[in-house]
Order: sequence, then C-alpha cells, then structure tokens
Amino acid sequence: MTGPTRRTAAAVPLPVVLAGARGHGRWHLANLRRLQHQGRVRLAGICELEPLTADELAAFDLVGDARPEQSADFGALLDATGARAAVVCTPIPTHTDLALTAASRGVHLLLEKPPAASWAAYARMADGVRRAGTACQVGFQSFGSHAVPAIQELVRTGAIGTLTGIGAAGAWVRDDAYFRRAPWAGRRRIGSTDVVDGVLTNPLAHAVATALELADRGTAEDVLSVETELFRAHDIEADDTSCVRITTTGGLPVTVAATLCAERAGEPCVIVHGDRGRITFWYKQDRVLIQRAGHGPVESVHGRTDLLENLVDHLEQGTPLLVPPERTGAFMRVVEAVRTAPEPVALPADAWETRYDAPGGGARRTVHGIDGLVAAGAESLALFSELGAAWARSSEAAAS
Repeated sequence: MTGPTRRTAAAVPLPVVLAGARGHGRWHLANLRRLQHQGRVRLAGICELEPLTADELAAFDLVGDARPEQSADFGALLDATGARAAVVCTPIPTHTDLALTAASRGVHLLLEKPPAASWAAYARMADGVRRAGTACQVGFQSFGSHAVPAIQELVRTGAIGTLTGIGAAGAWVRDDAYFRRAPWAGRRRIGSTDVVDGVLTNPLAHAVATALELADRGTAEDVLSVETELFRAHDIEADDTSCVRITTTGGLPVTVAATLCAERAGEPCVIVHGDRGRITFWYKQDRVLIQRAGHGPVESVHGRTDLLENLVDHLEQGTPLLVPPERTGAFMRVVEAVRTAPEPVALPADAWETRYDAPGGGARRTVHGIDGLVAAGAESLALFSELGAAWARSSEAAAS
C-alpha cells in the first residue's frame, strides 16, 4: 500500500473523479461538494455516459471555476485531471474493470457496494488493487457507524453472555418502476455477464454485511456454508423476497431475511443474540437497543464516520480503512451463493397482491404477511421454509 501523505495547513485538496453521478451517485455528488467546501477534496471530474447538464451541475453549485471536467472515458478522465482518488458508483458489472483502471494509474478508490457481481470478479479486483498498492474502500456506509465497535466491545466483554447467533431483517417497499430504473435492474445476468441485482446482494446488502461484521466474521475464510431461499413476487429475474443463513467456521448462525415487497416500510436492523440478552442495531439510524437479564433496556444513538473522509484520512495520516476489500470477503461468499443458486422461485399469485399506494400512485406488489415473516427470521434465526410459509416449502416450490 502506498504510504500516506501527511497533511499540512497548506495541503492541496485531494483531486477526486466521480464515476456515476446520477441515481445513487447524486448522494456521492452532494458528499463530494460538502467535502470540497471543507477543503478536503476537489471534484476534478465526472464520468457519465451522458454529461451532466448545466442545471444538474448548478444544483450542486458546480459552476464557474468549480465546474469539473466531464468525459465518458474513465481512464482518460483520470489522466486528464490528475485525480488521486475516484468514487465508483456505476452498474454492478462494471465495478471490477473500473477499479482496475483506477488502480493501474495509482488512483485510490471508494467502490460502491456490492464490490462485484461474482467471487471471481471480486478476487480479480482485490488482487489487482493489492498488487497496485492502492487503497480501496468498499461502500458499506454502516461500517462507519460508531455503534459497530461499541456493539463488538459489548459482545467481547460478555454483556449479553455467550453469543448464540446474529439475525437481520429488512422490509422495504419498492414499486414496479424501481425494477425499471436501469437496464440491469432486477437482473441476474445480461447475456453472459453477471449482475445479481437481488434484494440480499444490492438494496439490502448492508443487512448481510453488517450482520457478518457484528459477528466479527467478515472475511471469506470465516464462512463455512451458505443456505439460500430466493423468491420473487415481481416479474423479474432476480429475487425480491429472500433469506439466507450463513454458518461461520466457528459454528455461529447468521440469518438475514429481506424483502422489497413489504406491506409497510420498516427500518432494517441487525439483532445480536446472546444467552443472557440481545442487542438490536438499526444501522441506517445508528441506533442501538441493549436488552439483558437483570438490567433495564438501554437505548443510544451513535455518530458516524463518512467513508470518503476515512479514505482521505487514510491517505493523509495513515488512518486505517474502515472497509478494505478483505472485510467484505464473507459478504462476497454470500453473493456467490446467490449467484450460483437455482433461479428464484416465482411466488404463487395468491401469495401477493398489487397495491397502488406507492409514491406518485405507482403500482407495487406486496407479499401477504411478509413483514412478520422477515421479523421472525431475524428473531429465530430460521429460514422462511422453517417458519411455515407455504410458498417456501421445498415440496411446493417450483421455479418458473
């Protein structure tokens, strides 16, 4: 890894290129503008197939001398701008090649999750970044929550007794338009190219990765086995209602249940189970609830370190990265298990209904009773088929 550059009072802001500035990329654009205002970074370039319009740039106050260069050629843009870091927020199948393009030029990375669509692509990316000596931060923002080390310390000191398992639940609402947001949306593959845009691997990937992190089992070597149950209510290739149980090399079960077909949108959470208590972590809110024998419930809200700021601190001061690629190896084992699993099973028509209460009056599909089923999976560490869902019993499931 390249050595850090010590920041001085007159240090030049780090020049950064953003690849993918629309969709979720707008969040990164706003964050870059925030850090640019603080003098930490300079948005040197934006890589998009279609350049951002003057109105789009003006919305982020990127006008006049502050206007970044734009190009659809990522490598050429890195060369032209002299960028030292890049934020990659592009379609999943492009992550590895763009990461390697940056690494070959000595450009450090904030790479959006999931880092790749297959284990082979992830390994190629991680190996290339390592050989190039460049820093790579994977975009699991929940790892920046100060609640994560606080929970890990509670577990280490026996606050909830012996750890018995980790459960996670995510019940989100997504309308039909969500699955038309891009050509790769809701796809398992396009031709021979893996996409794996399923509920566990992309929209609620944080639930999986955060559960593994709280189990302190984030590396590929920590995973013994992965069981998957993949379903879909929507007319898509990928899964929108699924659960997975990871067994770690120490025998600890980590179960995640998730859906994009919730009856009511809920806050995703991870539950750390012990034999004398439990800790619930609502990771989008940085909120923690501790419940244990002999004590009243204790709730707290924690701060959060921004991952791009952490990357800048790493380059300038040697601060350890919060999410280096190796800490996402276990998550990528789950991605690979989903990728190679049988095609998601289409739920029978009587298992779901269409509602027209999505924002803007759009249509959405909801699975009957799924909110409770997802919560029960995190509570009991059981899979859908073990919780009595008729459509999840293997004897009745039929891939379409």
